[in-house]
Amino acid sequence: MSAALELAIEGIGVCASGMPDWAAARELLRSGSAHTAQPFERPAPASLTPNERRRAPDSVLLALAAAEQACAMAGRAPRELQNVFASAYGDLAINDYLCTVLAHTPLELSPTKFHNSVHNAPAGYWTIASACMASSTALSAGSATFAAGLLEAATIAASEAKPVLYVAFDIAATGPLAALINCDAPFAVAFVLAPATAQQIARLRLDLQAHAAAELAPLPPSLHALHARNPAAASLPLLVALAQGETKGFDFALHADKDLPASALHLEISF
Repeated sequence: MSAALELAIEGIGVCASGMPDWAAARELLRSGSAHTAQPFERPAPASLTPNERRRAPDSVLLALAAAEQACAMAGRAPRELQNVFASAYGDLAINDYLCTVLAHTPLELSPTKFHNSVHNAPAGYWTIASACMASSTALSAGSATFAAGLLEAATIAASEAKPVLYVAFDIAATGPLAALINCDAPFAVAFVLAPATAQQIARLRLDLQAHAAAELAPLPPSLHALHARNPAAASLPLLVALAQGETKGFDFALHADKDLPASALHLEISF
């Protein structure tokens, strides 16, 4: 990146077990209390009708709940926002279902679940529910998904001088996948990023550092377990800084491929 990107954070959304919204997450992150795992309750995004919410998978409900919060805080109409949806694994529960049914009773495969298995399903639900005609991106980058998605959204916002909705999410693995994938808790985070505005919550500066390894971002010990339980929870250092109003800088790895030169995304947040 030849020059750093400087953007405003206008809105924040969080949806996770024990943190159904940004207000609850901010209270927890400010206090430094340990996160207590609680049974996951399916969110009920207002943009979906009751029938749509019933049919939609957890990944869609989680992502849309966080997205709605961020848009409402920013005061932005969802239909007007370009958007980036990032997920390391997609819908792991549906993946497990598809593998099981195809292996044993393939003729009983649910067309609805197959339809919901595509990686951009949450982005599709969002654009349809909000009548959004702006560009939409769905991406994955393994353990570096949060940083890669943030860089994508920031680049769009800076290059086009328009606000962008960014959502990162993953749900818990089930079945045999649970033994292979280190993701056992649902977590979604969303931001509305925009050029500097008067109503910004914070200012974010991003700088790409090629051939530089990312150091582990500082995080209270009480959050270490949650940080390791979901790729989208890589956002926690940024969320802690936002909750506590602390000017900070930290790095995120941009890929997990050991055969490629290391590269990092350096973030600085100020108020």
